[in-house]
Amino acid sequence: MRSIIYTCLIIGSALVHADTHYQVLTSTKRDVNTENWNLSSSDFPEYKGKDRWSVSKRTLHGGKQEGVELIEVNNGKLQFRVIPTRGMSVLDVVHGDVRLGWNSPVKEVVHPSYINLHDRGGLGWLDGFNEWMVRCGLSFAGHPGEDKFINNVGAEATMNLTLHGKIGNIPASQVVVIVEKKSPHRIRIRGRINEVSFYGPNLSIWTEISTVPGSSAFRISDVLTNHGTFEEEFQIIYHANFGRPLLGEGAKLLTASSKIVPFNKNAAEAINEQRVYNAPTKGFTEEVFKIYPKSDEMGKTTALMINPKGDRGVSISWPVQQLPYLTQWKNTAAETTGYVTGIEPGTGFPHNRNYERKYGRVPKLAPGESRSFELDFKIHPSLKDVENATKKVNALQGAEPPKVHKNPEE
Repeated sequence: MRSIIYTCLIIGSALVHADTHYQVLTSTKRDVNTENWNLSSSDFPEYKGKDRWSVSKRTLHGGKQEGVELIEVNNGKLQFRVIPTRGMSVLDVVHGDVRLGWNSPVKEVVHPSYINLHDRGGLGWLDGFNEWMVRCGLSFAGHPGEDKFINNVGAEATMNLTLHGKIGNIPASQVVVIVEKKSPHRIRIRGRINEVSFYGPNLSIWTEISTVPGSSAFRISDVLTNHGTFEEEFQIIYHANFGRPLLGEGAKLLTASSKIVPFNKNAAEAINEQRVYNAPTKGFTEEVFKIYPKSDEMGKTTALMINPKGDRGVSISWPVQQLPYLTQWKNTAAETTGYVTGIEPGTGFPHNRNYERKYGRVPKLAPGESRSFELDFKIHPSLKDVENATKKVNALQGAEPPKVHKNPEE
């Protein structure tokens, strides 16, 4: 019986690979790493589409980015760059004159070997922060501070958690590129990152970013698994960051929500202007708002970022059951400081894990259990596209506005 099952698995795997181009770029198990590589639509005789696409990998050199690996994807209309060395973060996305990304003071793609997460009271994560999208987690995310854990002798102990966790500074242990040979020829970039410690968490996440040739959309699909023997807490926040050209004076964030709560007293003072962004302001102190999304009949919600003119935008859609909370981070500081906003679906808000646990926002994974997360992004390159996207968000909100709290959570 076992031999029959094994044979079926081999045949099934062969059939899957017969329908796809499957390329392993990095594998710690195989002890392989392809530093420079490329693939394009010209390599696929079966591809009949008009949009010429390509995927390539290269290694960066110089300064703190020495040895950082970068995967670049061009679907014929939309381009994005993935950083396997930095937890499969997405450096930026470009579609015509729309760029998803921001102008951080950190100009290099910093190798994790130069990051000390405990620097500046747990803010060392910021020394490499310049990506469009970085995952925060896995065993913890949010603000630095003290929390409790069970140590190797089974006693309760304390630890200092660092900003936004470790996953964004762990190189991928496995990276593969998968391209469907049949229409629609979806291009998938996958990577596995392990967050594991002896007498500690044993978590892994298979990340994926994919797109279809000629599309203005792309998708992030991740699977988080607890490989440990015991139940394990986890947190994940998809920290997507937007600067110019989408961000500017008069830009807006539209969401369908049941409730909006200021993160702290500083945000409470600006709660009436939560949706709208200001011009760069020297000395600006960040404002953070906690949003409770509403879902449609399919269980999904949408957030829409619109530029000041209202003729460019990007929407993010995801299942609320997977990521029940949305954080809006407004940092309309001076350009040289980092003029940026974060739109961040997550399993919780970016308080310290100790705080989030008290409010039931730190989920757990049973031994061997997995959780899936899927986010769809679409760029809206015209006034009409933005108007149509706005109508969908407004329809989801309905006639009842969200309950806006004037004070932080007690």
